[in-house]
Amino acid sequence: MLYYLFRYLDELGVPGAGVFNYLSFRSAAAVITSLIISVIIGRSLINYLQRKQIGETIRNLDLEGQYRKQGTPSMGGIIIIASILVPVLLFARLENVYIILMIITTIWVGLIGFADDYIKIFKKNKEGLAGRFKIIGQVGLGLIVALTLYLSDDVVVRVNVTAPTGVTVASADMSDSQQGEELLTQTTAVNIKSTTTTIPFVKDNQFDYSWLVPFAKGKTKQLLGWLVFIAMVIFVVVAVSNGVNLTDGLDGLATGTSAVAGVTLGILAYVSGNIIYADYLNIMYLPNIGELVIFAAAFAGATVGFLWYNSYPAQVFMGDTGSLTLGGIIAVFAIVIRKELLIPILCGVFFIESLSVMLQVSWFKRTKRKYGEGRRIFLMAPLHHHYQKKGYAEPKIVTRFWIVAIILAVLSVVTLKIR
Repeated sequence: MLYYLFRYLDELGVPGAGVFNYLSFRSAAAVITSLIISVIIGRSLINYLQRKQIGETIRNLDLEGQYRKQGTPSMGGIIIIASILVPVLLFARLENVYIILMIITTIWVGLIGFADDYIKIFKKNKEGLAGRFKIIGQVGLGLIVALTLYLSDDVVVRVNVTAPTGVTVASADMSDSQQGEELLTQTTAVNIKSTTTTIPFVKDNQFDYSWLVPFAKGKTKQLLGWLVFIAMVIFVVVAVSNGVNLTDGLDGLATGTSAVAGVTLGILAYVSGNIIYADYLNIMYLPNIGELVIFAAAFAGATVGFLWYNSYPAQVFMGDTGSLTLGGIIAVFAIVIRKELLIPILCGVFFIESLSVMLQVSWFKRTKRKYGEGRRIFLMAPLHHHYQKKGYAEPKIVTRFWIVAIILAVLSVVTLKIR
């Protein structure tokens, strides 16, 4: 909102108003604002939750330090959501389709998480929102994101098209036989709808989902490519949002790793939305995607600010309100900047945490059928509880997971050049 006000003031010739035209200034303002909001709102919300005795019920009381956490205020994800949305509404261009998608994502998954926490805390139902309703909500978000990317004319990829001199770009889609004559050519940049994404560590690092349907031709192939893309979007949204939810088991663990992922995605969005850097790095250029740097800045500020109260020993937990929101944001952000295939690296901590649960459950069920009693791979899943059982101190586990997250983030950025 302030962006539009200062743009109007700049048109009137007010000195200094033009600073809001700079993405760097608005990003800096967003991160500072989100930090301030998270710290101020955080203290007030924690006091309110303590007065209302809205606390966390800990299931794994046999783990060291869990008795201390019993009754700690939960639903702190509200702090994160407010600290993201307010700076974005103030400093971002709200007509930008990517910003609109991220705002919808934040509110949508935030409501799913809030419903889950509300049922657990106020309805005294430890199971919370039924799993099928969570999945339905996540699939619904995936459909919204995928269909928006498919239908919106503002979602395009810029490519270089070589056309005969004198022939307009619009008519350059003629067949090979029609272009058989030896004519002078010119290269023109055009924006097109595409199911192309980025694949890491490959020299020509573009991958088109339509390649997965080689049996189709023409428009049918393009349509089926979009259907594959939609399925991929839904899978990524569900997987990452639940991955962060599983990781949220130690003080500051999910918050810190999410902050690292958010900063990395902001860097990737910046270079993808800057035509000079995109050309230099030989990566896909996405017009108007640079505006997401402001969202990434607000996201980073909100998570770091929340760590002020969520670091060990935590004064507040984010609950599903926060963890599902963080996961949904990371998933959708990666999708819209065409970096979803980078998620296993960038979100490696979330991936391993989810994998540990899946392996533990599947192995337990398999051995129970075979031997009559279930056996375990880990002392406890998710993985961070395995290390707790081994006697590692909680801050040591969290810090080491943060270090791993930073290493994976650096590796994700390095993929821009190493391929």
